[in-house]
Amino acid sequence: MKNAVKETKIDIGHQPIGQFEETRFEKIHNVIFQDSNKASIQVAHEIASLIKKRQGQKRNCVLGLATGSSPIRVYEELVRMHKEEGLSFKNVITFNLDEYLPMEPNNIQSYFYFMHEHLFNHVDIPEKNIHIPDGTVSNEDTTAYCLSYERKIKENGGLDFQLLGIGRTGHIGFNEPGSHFNSGTRVITLDHITRVDAAPSFLGIDNVPRKAITMGISTVRKAKRIVLLGWGQNKAEIIKKTIEGEVSSHVPATYLQHHDNCTFVLDTGAGSELTRNKTPWLVDACKWNEDLKAKAMVWLCETTGKTILSLTDKDYNDNGMADLLALEDSYDLNIKMFNKLQHTITGWPGGKPNADDTHRPERATPAKKRVIIFSPHPDDDVISMGGTFDRLVEQGHEVHIVYQTSGNIAVSDTDARKYAEIALQIHPSDEAKKIIKSITDKNETQIDSAEVRNLKGKIRRGESYAATRYVGLKDSNVHFLDLPFYETGTIKKKNLSEKDIALVVGIISKIKPHQIYAAGDLADPHGTHKVCLDAVFTACEQLKSESFMKDCWLWLYRGAWHEWDINEIEMAVPMSPGQVLKKRHAIFCHQSQKDGVMFQGDDSREFWMRAEERNRNTANKYKALGLSSYAAMEAFVRHKFN
Repeated sequence: MKNAVKETKIDIGHQPIGQFEETRFEKIHNVIFQDSNKASIQVAHEIASLIKKRQGQKRNCVLGLATGSSPIRVYEELVRMHKEEGLSFKNVITFNLDEYLPMEPNNIQSYFYFMHEHLFNHVDIPEKNIHIPDGTVSNEDTTAYCLSYERKIKENGGLDFQLLGIGRTGHIGFNEPGSHFNSGTRVITLDHITRVDAAPSFLGIDNVPRKAITMGISTVRKAKRIVLLGWGQNKAEIIKKTIEGEVSSHVPATYLQHHDNCTFVLDTGAGSELTRNKTPWLVDACKWNEDLKAKAMVWLCETTGKTILSLTDKDYNDNGMADLLALEDSYDLNIKMFNKLQHTITGWPGGKPNADDTHRPERATPAKKRVIIFSPHPDDDVISMGGTFDRLVEQGHEVHIVYQTSGNIAVSDTDARKYAEIALQIHPSDEAKKIIKSITDKNETQIDSAEVRNLKGKIRRGESYAATRYVGLKDSNVHFLDLPFYETGTIKKKNLSEKDIALVVGIISKIKPHQIYAAGDLADPHGTHKVCLDAVFTACEQLKSESFMKDCWLWLYRGAWHEWDINEIEMAVPMSPGQVLKKRHAIFCHQSQKDGVMFQGDDSREFWMRAEERNRNTANKYKALGLSSYAAMEAFVRHKFN
């Protein structure tokens, strides 16, 4: 995996589209940052500059604002600038894009609550300048209310700046597929996918409202400046359709192609499917390096349906890769790529003892390694690398599983009540009665009590012990960090703190591992994987001067939500049919996550089914490239620190 790249300040000001050859497939100006943090700060600074400019002109600054996870860091930076740099919001008038219907403003899921929590409560904006669609408006009054919302925007001179996110259906605001080009503020029925995406916040899809009030496409398009934020791999496909596809009501965000001052601000994950990033050899001459060669050759095999060793000069020439042949002939390219992939395959993830490790992904020594497997939630270890986990234990390494969070909010009330009732039958107690009453009396807007969260966490612990024992691990090698950032009782988590980092530093310092495995599954819809990975990265950075860290390698796994591309893989661990079955049974130990799982994402299948398909697909891709055939494979990328 590539090391982090230092970035200079990137200009996000609008530029004419298609002026350079590499962007000739694109119809919306976009800027890609290494990560969403830097991008968010840049967007916040543009907003701040506009506010100051309007102050200098003694005019109000009218902002259209979005909700959801994408703009949170933008709002944090605006709050920081207010508190530390004196940025005033007294001349700011805001109009929010949307609100659920029906929705009380004091409900923690309301966008009224969201905006006050993340921005308005922390700056000096006058309350009368804040406009958020009213989720309590009656059915008979909605038309008049929506027209008045439009009128207020117009009376204030229109939107100077509109901040947007984008949904997986291509919706902006709640303008779902099928929305009209000229639509105004109105009541809409939410798309099923939109409700599925919102389900984690509402602790179940049944609690997600079916309707919402939203600004229309026409309302948004009238803004003088539009900036759309796109973060993460799970947005990559819809970003590509929006930027490179045809304008269509099926992807409402494509209407932004007609705006003359619109910029998409993306991170590398969200921009990864754009033609200039996915297949740059199709748009312009490339500066070929080993990583790009591997990416291009895997793509060429998939495009032609050929194995690596079957590729010819004609295949390269016919598919935009003639300049690569100017560096090496096809025979040499094919042999090198075949060997590169073959050397990633190993049945010895901890290194093969007494063997030449020159071309193996892991070191032969020490023969018995100390290994930490970090698991963001209790079950990610077996879902994402259960076969490798089993191999490491079977081959005699000192394996430690470290569960980073309790995973308590992923346990349903039904499961928690079942366990509490069993406990009450075995040993009647006031505590069990209190838990049962708390669950029974809870409504959809309440968070679990501390006692209920504690019980749900214990359920996850018990399931974790069942799985690790099944694999053959001693209980003393299973560790639960219960990182504090997670313990809010809601989908919204706290920021990573020094206490979180200290817990990760502590366990690494105690075990002094030769290998660390951590989740690099950054398409995780609820974001905990990203925070947990940041905790591991930060801890390793703090410990890098320790002598034991010089012998420590960090491997990143995926598999819960998506998988590494073949050209990225640096270690592939094959599994036999028997090992696939053993992994499945280990996943089954996590019973609370097996049926009707709380955080399903966009895939309705159970996690063991998804994991098996991904592992099988990886093996099949290796086979299609001309390598050995296996039942399944788990894949890893090594992260190298500066």
